[in-house]
Amino acid sequence: MKKKQKKIKHINQTSFYFEDYLETNKKNRLSNKADNFQDRIYLLFFFFLSLILIFSIKIVHLSFSRTPTFNQENTYSQFTLSRRDIVDRNNILISRNINSSHAAIVPKLVKNKKNFIIKLRLNFPELPIKQIEKKLDRNKYFYLKKRINQSEKKRFRSLGEKGIKFESFQARIYTHGNLFNHDVIGQVDYDNYGISGIEKYFDRELKNKKLLKEPLKLTFDTNIQYIINRELNNAIKTFSATGGGALLMDVNNGDILSLVSLPNFNINKRIAIKDKKYTNKITKGVYELGSIFKTFTVALALENNLVTSKTIIEDIPRSLKCSIHKISDMKEHPKNLPVEEILVRSSNIGSVILAKKIGEEKFKEFIKNTKLTKSPELEIEEVGVPHNVMWEKCKLETVSFGHGITTTPIQAASIYAAISNGGKLIKPSLIKNRKNQESKKIISTETSKTINNILRKVVSSKEGTAHLADEDGYYVGGKTGTAESYDNKKNRINTFISIFPTNKPKYTLLVMLENPQINKDLIYEYRGGKVKASYNTSGWNSVYVAGKIIKKIGPILAINNKEFTNEYVTKKFN
Repeated sequence: MKKKQKKIKHINQTSFYFEDYLETNKKNRLSNKADNFQDRIYLLFFFFLSLILIFSIKIVHLSFSRTPTFNQENTYSQFTLSRRDIVDRNNILISRNINSSHAAIVPKLVKNKKNFIIKLRLNFPELPIKQIEKKLDRNKYFYLKKRINQSEKKRFRSLGEKGIKFESFQARIYTHGNLFNHDVIGQVDYDNYGISGIEKYFDRELKNKKLLKEPLKLTFDTNIQYIINRELNNAIKTFSATGGGALLMDVNNGDILSLVSLPNFNINKRIAIKDKKYTNKITKGVYELGSIFKTFTVALALENNLVTSKTIIEDIPRSLKCSIHKISDMKEHPKNLPVEEILVRSSNIGSVILAKKIGEEKFKEFIKNTKLTKSPELEIEEVGVPHNVMWEKCKLETVSFGHGITTTPIQAASIYAAISNGGKLIKPSLIKNRKNQESKKIISTETSKTINNILRKVVSSKEGTAHLADEDGYYVGGKTGTAESYDNKKNRINTFISIFPTNKPKYTLLVMLENPQINKDLIYEYRGGKVKASYNTSGWNSVYVAGKIIKKIGPILAINNKEFTNEYVTKKFN
């Protein structure tokens, strides 16, 4: 009996474990079902999350992609920035954004590629057909031609090819082509960001959405710019020059009415400019400008009460030796000369004598105060950097007549403006009604009046070097300068800086020619007679050009300035 009971207990114990296993297994099965259900939920969640992520990436990609995935014209213009108009002082349009197009191709939509290439070859022979063939084979979206006009757009459409698409965008156009210098007005890139000139300097202001209806007004006068540009182009041909430049500026407020640098190119065509001939000669060119510096020397001597305009400088030698250098005059002058005649006759030796009276320290101070050897402060980045002046032996002597020292033409013109306007140094400006115009006194009003009278005699007197600029009614004064380029002695620079009317100065006009030649066929009307050029100096070319320009622009300036008209120009007709 005990054995039997023990066996039963064993069976019962066994049964207990079996039932426990069944129960546990049942629980495990239920648990696994729950886990499987949960896993499925997680899987579905991950699947939908992945889909959302994929669609999000696709949307972002499409929003930033310029490649159209639809058949109608892509409205690319919505992704580009608008820019304000640029106008001249008379509200004549210079630059504006317009709706334009790029012609593109979607290779997958081109059914017959060979036939398409034949059509292109026949209708657009100017396109790089071989390159287009290679791009077609790659089956990737590409441009057939960027910045097409309406005529070209019609021609592309006439091909009847579904694979041709047109991307709309905002193009920047310059209404006067090559009339304005590329370094001044500037250009924009394909995304409408300024990359040079005014377009770059005022990029943020030009893109300001709050100001889109308000154009940026420049100081330029388009009509005057056209006249000066034409006359300068004619002068380059007349004298076989390699280039030239001109600047017209208001001496009282610094407004630049015209700035021309030649050769130039159409700024609607975006090209890489590497050739130095395209350098803006007025703002970026750095030159030794020669005898125009004699005006500064005489002004300093007068300002420091060392001499008067009538003071006689006696026993002027024919030549001077300074170190190893010999200084002489181009022409033989009288031994005794009044101070004003030193400037009128453009005497190198006379200038040296005055410079020694002034002294090196005062000359240095003048150069520092006028910022003559500093980069011009202007509303563009394209400005030149004059070379440092090393004041070694003989430097004072050579600087007195404009050699051994460099500057930019615009900087030289601004100092002439100051000397003529009563002594106030002002900043040249390209922007109309620019605020915070600083002025600094560099000479007295009295010295200014005296210099104006002398500059007038340079043009009007018998011995003056600039008689060819003596246009009736405009009281032109000025100074010539003939020099060599600082870094290339073979490069000749002939310059004339004029002031008019000298009775009450209003404008300064700078004209320069690069490497001009004597025109043996040109007949000048000179001092009541007709003559041919005797020398290849500025008096025979740059002065001649300035006279022609003043004669053409004088009436326009007179119309815009009643005081100028009534007091001076009307005398021409009386």
